[in-house]
Amino acid sequence: MDRRAEFPALQMTPVQTARWRGVRFAHLIESDGPGGAERMVASVAAGLQAAGSENIIVVPAAGEGWLARELSGTGVLVEPFRLERPFSPTFARWLTDTLRRHRVALAHSHEFTMAVYGAWAARRAGVPHLFTMHGGRYYAGRLQRRIALRLAALASDSVVTVSKSLAHHLAQDLWIRPSRIVTIPNGVRAPQPVVHSSLRDELRLGSTDQLVVAVGNLYPVKGHGYLLEALALLAPRYPSLHVAIAGRGDLEERLRDRACALQVSDRFHLLGLRSDIGNVLAGANVFVLPSLSEGVPLALLEAMLAGRPVVASAVGEVPTVLDGGRAGVMVPARDPAALAKALDTLLADPAEARRLGAAAQARATESYTFDVMMDRYLQLYTKMLRNHPDDRRSQGVRDGERQPLPDDRAPGKGALVG
Repeated sequence: MDRRAEFPALQMTPVQTARWRGVRFAHLIESDGPGGAERMVASVAAGLQAAGSENIIVVPAAGEGWLARELSGTGVLVEPFRLERPFSPTFARWLTDTLRRHRVALAHSHEFTMAVYGAWAARRAGVPHLFTMHGGRYYAGRLQRRIALRLAALASDSVVTVSKSLAHHLAQDLWIRPSRIVTIPNGVRAPQPVVHSSLRDELRLGSTDQLVVAVGNLYPVKGHGYLLEALALLAPRYPSLHVAIAGRGDLEERLRDRACALQVSDRFHLLGLRSDIGNVLAGANVFVLPSLSEGVPLALLEAMLAGRPVVASAVGEVPTVLDGGRAGVMVPARDPAALAKALDTLLADPAEARRLGAAAQARATESYTFDVMMDRYLQLYTKMLRNHPDDRRSQGVRDGERQPLPDDRAPGKGALVG
């Protein structure tokens, strides 16, 4: 099935399209579930592919297979790898050979493990390399990890973070100049407009029932337990209020048990992993992000582009995304009472909720769309490739010359490393 229409090409002029036609990108990522980093990688690879470039994604063979399924029919090649131990010269050699075999023009790694291996392999293969750090400071707890990431940063052409706060921490943690780090916030495509959300019918909600929606996997860092406590606080005042969470994860059973204990299980809905996020958002009166830690969360951006009023924890880059509170209500993390009060404010005042929803949509449209993000990455890619003028792999970015990939185009046909 040809799915390229689901990932429209980037907005480019004819000159820009010619510039990137046939250029080969490798996208390296250490995980393979439907998280924010993985979704961003899938969108970038598919968008570049639709614009005429050639793209390879290197993913763990023992993963969930989500990226391969997501990119099926887009023309993007998926290369699975096996990494049996943290330090593996065998994997490093395989990755170098993979970049050479596909005659990659530029390698883009994501998160710690692939940043380290990608920098080493790209240097050996003679191609420019950058890496993007998406999450928190999970790398900082061990000195060995900080040293490894510092070496990767020094060996790479560019280091990217999705937030200014993470850039600040990265510069301090890795003992590198802040000027070496580029901040490119995440961006998303606006969800398809939905006239009538089937979610409300699915949950058997009436026209006067109110629905608060969260989108995120059921992990402690997402703070869904605090949202559940807030629902219990609001229940007496709002007898027709429901909360729905789109996501899956280890806390599902614990959240259900807690909802029973709080006597709100009939109004607390775990939707599982959903592919119809636009439909989910369209059914919401308010979108809530109760996270304990975030970079620039894609779910928040999608809710803003959909025009939903937002209540979010003031963590990570969220205050910047919400323009200091002008595009959404911010609350302290881990504070169910503050969360309940903020939700009460918007549920009780639909006019204010609509105003905030419009402000959120305008803010996201200006600064956090997929095309805004990709324009920044393409500028960075162009600069990196121009710094390798003698490398024949970068020929495509100069004159648009297109050369075919090797014959092994079938997803999952890449070599495995033991």
